[in-house]
Amino acid sequence: MKMKPQMAYDRAITVFSPDGRLFQVEYAREAVKRGTTTVGVKFKDGVVLVVDKRITSRLIEPDSIEKIFKIDDHIGCATSGLVADARALVERARIEAQINRLTYEAPIQVKTLARKICDFKQTYTQYGGVRPFGTALLIGGIDASGPHLFATDPSGAMMEYKATAEGEGRDAAITYLEENYRENMGLRKATEMGMEAIKAARKDREGMVEIGIVSKKGFRREYKNI
Repeated sequence: MKMKPQMAYDRAITVFSPDGRLFQVEYAREAVKRGTTTVGVKFKDGVVLVVDKRITSRLIEPDSIEKIFKIDDHIGCATSGLVADARALVERARIEAQINRLTYEAPIQVKTLARKICDFKQTYTQYGGVRPFGTALLIGGIDASGPHLFATDPSGAMMEYKATAEGEGRDAAITYLEENYRENMGLRKATEMGMEAIKAARKDREGMVEIGIVSKKGFRREYKNI
């Protein structure tokens, strides 16, 4: 049986196809697209993270589905994609934040943490015997330079945003955010915008959302039905 051209290049993470693609990284991105919709919105005093808390059975305990994590007092992250992969990255992020506090006696900058996690993710696209992380993290926090929101990719790329989304409803959520985002919003408006973006992605399906708020007061988590 003749092998399809793509199959010659999608078995090993370290092999580029002739047109410059790493298929395993692209497959990892597909895992993110299958994940629950995740939204991040920056406001004047911090960042709001909102995740569609998709519960597939009434027998599931809602608290057992965790998609938003506290990294440090001033940083949180939301995940879309493979949750087990996300937990491994969250633990590494927490360790990096602790190392920075012990070494420099200061909280880590949000951009520094995002870059360290992306550098780690990038190594899993370069060596044999491993696979890329099938998750995207939205890392939000506040430091001396103000609030920051970063999106990380399975390839190890990162980008800073005012507002963004990941997961299966990304396109609809991004469209809503682009049409409605305003600079210097307050917490209430940013939270409402995040929830409305989730609703736009749901296509009239009701359910619960998990909300993470990072501000000068620290990190806190809320749950709401919309």
